[in-house]
Amino acid sequence: MVAVQRMALGLCYDGSAWQGWQTQPSGRTLQDQLEKVLQQFLAHPVSTVCAGRTDAGVHALNQVVHLETPAQRTPESWIRGLNALLPSSMSVQWAHAVPEHFHARFSAQRRRYVYVLRNERVRSPLVHQRVGWVFQPLNYAAMQDAAQRLLGTHDFSAFRSAECQAASPVRTLMQLTIHHHAPWFVFEFEANAFLHHMIRNLMGALVYIGMGRQPSTWVDELLRDKDRKRAAPTFSAEGLYLAGVDYAPEFGLPTSSSLVLSSSLLGINWNGF
Repeated sequence: MVAVQRMALGLCYDGSAWQGWQTQPSGRTLQDQLEKVLQQFLAHPVSTVCAGRTDAGVHALNQVVHLETPAQRTPESWIRGLNALLPSSMSVQWAHAVPEHFHARFSAQRRRYVYVLRNERVRSPLVHQRVGWVFQPLNYAAMQDAAQRLLGTHDFSAFRSAECQAASPVRTLMQLTIHHHAPWFVFEFEANAFLHHMIRNLMGALVYIGMGRQPSTWVDELLRDKDRKRAAPTFSAEGLYLAGVDYAPEFGLPTSSSLVLSSSLLGINWNGF
């Protein structure tokens, strides 16, 4: 009997051309495309599990998936072989054999996202669908104050979509750091897990505060009242990146700084941060 091996893959993708991660009848999702290519590469059907299902238009710098196969390949063969078949909007960054108890979603200890926002009067076609854009001037200090108020363990019902299927709205936000180097704002989010649309809804509130539509203390009210209808609209998906997922050291999976990843990807000069 051939032994089945569990593999973890690290993916980078531009989500603007896809209808999100999760498989759909249309077949125009990242999961559908990856599984189609895996079947070509391995010569048998494959099901994948990801660390975090990204929405349509959301990108990834280091999405983690796992799968099982009896095929034996070197890590370099996985990378080269799959990337030769994948479309230009998606690539495998690394491949690593993992023990059978590893699970891309349930073994994750924390998840990191980056939102890249361009704050300038005129939009730039050179970063279209790769970054968010706000033309009104933003108050950095006000957004920083609001970010600090959001840290910790809270009921994030005011920042949760109506379609969210999570059993509990309580999450622990460990990091919300805002870097500013005009015309760029880079928001780094880290939590044990995120609710559906949570980051985009947090971004909506932070941008409202940055534009002066609400004071920074407004987020205290939103957390207290737990009413999504009182919060800001869901912000654009275009500037959102799943930057990385952290696992226990025993699995030996690569980790990277989300800021380094985002600067490398977009070619932005972060000198001065």
